[in-house]
Amino acid sequence: MKTSPMRAVVYSLVVLLGVLCALPNVLPARVGEQLPSWYRDTTFKLGLDLRGGSHLLLEIDNRQLLSEHNQQLAESLRRILRENKLRIESMNSTEHGIVVSSRSNADTPAVQQVIKANLREPGSEPLYRVSSDGTRITISLSSEYKTQLLDDAIERSLDILRKRLDESGLIEPTITRQGRDAILVQLPGVDNPQSVRKLLGTTAKMSFHWVADGRTEPYNQTIQLADERGERYQLEREQVLSGEHISDARLGFNQESGLPVINFRLDRQGASLFSELTGDNIGRALAIVLDKRVLTAPVIRTTIGANGEISGNFTVPEASNLALMLRAGALPAKLHVVEERTVGPDLGSDSIVMGLATGLLGAALVVAFMLWSYRAWGLIACAALGINVVLIFGVLSVLGATLTLPGIAGLILTIGMAVDANILINERIREETRRGKSAQLALQEGFERAYATILDSNLTTLIAVSLLFMFGSGPVRGFAVTIGIGLLTSLFTSVAVTRQIMQLVINRRRRKPLPLPKEHLLDSLTRQPLNVMKGRKAGLIGSAVLSLAAIVLVLNPGNHFGLNYGVDFSGGTVIELELPNSSQGELRQLLARGGIESAAVQGIGGSDNSDRYLVRLPVQSTSDSDTELNSVNTVELIRSLISDAHAEASIDRVDQVGPKISANFGEDTILAIVLASGGLLIYLWLRFESHFALAATITIALDLTKTLGFFALLGIEFNLTAVAALLALIGYSINDKVVVFDRIRENFRATPDQPLLNLLNTSITATLTRTVFTSFTTFIALLPMAVAGGHAVASFAQPMLFGIVVGTSSSALIASPLLYVLGKRRLQRGQSQLRPSREEIQRELDLIP
Repeated sequence: MKTSPMRAVVYSLVVLLGVLCALPNVLPARVGEQLPSWYRDTTFKLGLDLRGGSHLLLEIDNRQLLSEHNQQLAESLRRILRENKLRIESMNSTEHGIVVSSRSNADTPAVQQVIKANLREPGSEPLYRVSSDGTRITISLSSEYKTQLLDDAIERSLDILRKRLDESGLIEPTITRQGRDAILVQLPGVDNPQSVRKLLGTTAKMSFHWVADGRTEPYNQTIQLADERGERYQLEREQVLSGEHISDARLGFNQESGLPVINFRLDRQGASLFSELTGDNIGRALAIVLDKRVLTAPVIRTTIGANGEISGNFTVPEASNLALMLRAGALPAKLHVVEERTVGPDLGSDSIVMGLATGLLGAALVVAFMLWSYRAWGLIACAALGINVVLIFGVLSVLGATLTLPGIAGLILTIGMAVDANILINERIREETRRGKSAQLALQEGFERAYATILDSNLTTLIAVSLLFMFGSGPVRGFAVTIGIGLLTSLFTSVAVTRQIMQLVINRRRRKPLPLPKEHLLDSLTRQPLNVMKGRKAGLIGSAVLSLAAIVLVLNPGNHFGLNYGVDFSGGTVIELELPNSSQGELRQLLARGGIESAAVQGIGGSDNSDRYLVRLPVQSTSDSDTELNSVNTVELIRSLISDAHAEASIDRVDQVGPKISANFGEDTILAIVLASGGLLIYLWLRFESHFALAATITIALDLTKTLGFFALLGIEFNLTAVAALLALIGYSINDKVVVFDRIRENFRATPDQPLLNLLNTSITATLTRTVFTSFTTFIALLPMAVAGGHAVASFAQPMLFGIVVGTSSSALIASPLLYVLGKRRLQRGQSQLRPSREEIQRELDLIP
């Protein structure tokens, strides 16, 4: 292959484009001001775990939404039946539907007919199902209409929340829909979201009701509601005016008392209706109700038009927030905070420093190893690695993606794994050079033989990572994005850029053999095939015993074993706080004096006097709404207690997960692992053969059980970051097996008559250098993060180091012996080890006369 000027130009333009896209992230502010805004703003964003802020997942109250919809429908139907002079015994509404009881069986058909006539939407599918049984008529919503109501409520809630946050003055809030019935709100820079929670969770549904008195009609139903002092009011259930007609609301002060009030203005229709109502009911008390609480119930003294005043025992902030919510509009139903993650700005900046330091050190170790192992060729690999990192940041910037702390971990892992393709290529070129081939031929055949392996190994890893993106959330999804982009860019740099640079280097010595670096220990060990398969029985038995022991550790939570589930899976609250000059015992006593006796306190760093602690609070209720209320109150109580104990005390991180969300995380984790294993099984079946796929899948299962045992043995917290580690391990482990299997497949085609045992030993030996080198580079890339990364990344980095060792050794000691057992079975059945290749099929066709 000659160097193509056009190809070189295209590759150079792609790299230049990547550099230009990544550049705005590092330009000084004064330089950026001189650039167009569209280019200046082409940057990736830092996640809340790096820059500090709050992440709130709000879930709409479906039961309240359906209950209030059915209640409004029931009131409307009651009025229609009254107008049609049809009397009924009773009408009751719940979240499930409406039950109407007619006075007799004879009245039921007429009542049912009127109801159906008013519920029918011409030209559309029925929204309600109406059925009768004797005097009982049941009205229920169709499943399609329920979905429509929920979608509409979510969209209205999104719009209202945006209005509320825009008026609150918060910087760059992000509001997006999450799943079927949830809304994700991200608030950069907010380290105490209590006031924001109230702003977002308050429904602010205002209505006006007459206080029941002698003018109340006999058929009007009444309800009892209380004000904040506990005084109860008997009100007519039917509202006479809704808060939807409020066009403006502002904080004001009563001229006589000087107390905060809310001055509101009604729209034209509301003003006309309100004027008529108040004019016709002079002397009646009109209650103003907010979220089923009476704010005030003044007696109407005169006709009121478009303007009014709401008084109550408000503080200035309360009146201001209430006015803001009335301006933005009422939520269709209450929003419950089912997940909250808050990181203080100091902890975020510490995470950035840690990520940069451990990442740069890991990259430096990888570069040093490549230069030591391959000399000039290693320098080319390092150049390609640098280009790869730049391209990753360029793609992140173009997509406007968010870089999280797990994302930095993913980037470091990508650096280690990206070297794999270069090692594979270098080892293939070395093999061809040892056979006496010229530089040009060695380069050409080395790349051709390595290409399929690189493609297979990257695609299998991409399958596992894509499932992490689908089922992950928040920072873990950032990890999946970084790894996915890194796999694609490393495929480009290793196959295209590296080859182009190598081609330029060897153009002067096209017919001469390449000078090889000095031999290392592995070269001398692998000159002759190693009898690795001799230990196949010991490998399989040892692996089975270790996996069985790991399963026992995981399933036996007693004796300090079992998985140490984090808040993501167990639910509850985790608070990371700093309390100077204190010990764990003193913090426990402080919490106990505040009535918080269920808290578990753990020093960060393993020291009893570390000044930094994790406080874990269990889920206190099975109801998400109750859990939300309890956790908010408890966190604020802890904040108050430590602030009183020491002026410099602070809460740096809060993670709260409700029971429903934690259960969903567990289900999604199992599903992601099963789908990843299934996807890899299908891919390997299609690319290789069924026994290759089965051997790899069984080995992956054994690798995963050992890694779970590692979690249980060391008590490492099992959280969403740990799930990222497991799925990354699946991808990494299968990557290694694909390389070995690819060489086995190649040798099957080259020497089909060779004994199976010898062929496997030859293939394992041929790939041993690549396997050891790749594992070592990935290991040293992650080592600084595992040692110095702290507890925030411990659930990822430490299990990954263990997984690299297990995944690497299992390729030779488990996957290959399993392939041997399955391959022997195929031979006994008279089946071939591989399906015919395209060339073999063509040769057979050519023999047909």
